[in-house]
Amino acid sequence: MRSSAGCGAPSVPEGEIGKDGRRMVSTGTKYEFQFGYSRAVRRGNVIRVAGTAGLGADGQVVTDDVGGQLRRAIEIVTEALRELDASLEDVVMTRVYFADVRDADTVAVVHGEAFRDIRPATTLVKTEFVDPKILVEIEAEAITGEAEREQ
Repeated sequence: MRSSAGCGAPSVPEGEIGKDGRRMVSTGTKYEFQFGYSRAVRRGNVIRVAGTAGLGADGQVVTDDVGGQLRRAIEIVTEALRELDASLEDVVMTRVYFADVRDADTVAVVHGEAFRDIRPATTLVKTEFVDPKILVEIEAEAITGEAEREQ
């Protein structure tokens, strides 16, 4: 079980399976508990990863740099996919939310580092975050299995 140490939330079982066959992954953040959501959910060959910020084990942003936050967020997404038997190569869609439009070039460079050869459909959205220390989040959708891939 992953602990949400310091967050005041109870531990959430890793790889929990819902009654409808969904597999769920939690990173144990206070937001997952408070809002009642999973970091990632897999049903069949479809995986959706929730908006993911660049937080450390203590639940705080890892840096005040947008590039560093996005790199950490992509690491968290990668781990969630791995726990659901997938990888970044299975990602077909990303959405990147960022607070300052002046950070668009940095966001593009860091996204490109991870996805340049994968080339998922992508949307960039300027937004305001509940926690003003968060500068960027990414969410991802993945499809696994050869049956879903174009031949």
